[in-house]
Amino acid sequence: MLYLRSGLFSLILWPTVVCHAALSLSLVVLPFRARYRPMVSYMYFYNWLLKTLCGLSFEVQGRGNIPPGPSVILVKHQSTWETFALPTFMPPYVYVLKRELMWLPIFGWAVALLRPIAIDRRGGRAAVDQVITQGRERLRSGMSVLLFPQGTRMLPGVCGRYRVGGAALAVAAGVPVVPVAHNAGTYWPRRSFLKRPGTIRVVIGPAITTQGKTAEQVLAETKTWIEATMERLEAAN
Repeated sequence: MLYLRSGLFSLILWPTVVCHAALSLSLVVLPFRARYRPMVSYMYFYNWLLKTLCGLSFEVQGRGNIPPGPSVILVKHQSTWETFALPTFMPPYVYVLKRELMWLPIFGWAVALLRPIAIDRRGGRAAVDQVITQGRERLRSGMSVLLFPQGTRMLPGVCGRYRVGGAALAVAAGVPVVPVAHNAGTYWPRRSFLKRPGTIRVVIGPAITTQGKTAEQVLAETKTWIEATMERLEAAN
């Protein structure tokens, strides 16, 4: 039954993603803020479908920790779930993502309308500079910037290396970092189409101030909070 439900979810999900992306291209004539909400509205259907077919829902703790202004949001990376669920409860934001996603027909074109920061992950310092330059422009326009500091999805219990780009952007722009931990990988692991029923727990941490700190100090605080929270979440499963 688990295979059947997961397979049916994928069978419905991906064609509807492509259809929504194609329809979203018609919004190119609208200003960014006017097209943002219609474009991410699909995510609510996705979460309904995931709960209805796979019995997988989520709960969020710490919404009050989200600052009123733009911030850099650093999220634990474990699952495909994050891409579709985060826009439903986080403030409007732009992604930092690998540029290869922009090359996908229709889907990549639609993603481009959301003004992501598309980087070459092998670019080293050049990629960090791009995140800072373009990220500061997005933040000045009132949009938050979301990054997965580990760069790739991690299995539950695995920490992985945290990259400094997001923390460097926050320090350069003088905005806080919002750390986010969750245990989605327990229910929908990376490289797996199986979705176990249950409730994903998401914790939004207290904003981390950046004034008077180096990027390395901010990153260390972020990593410490996320990984300590992950230990509690995964121990509770």
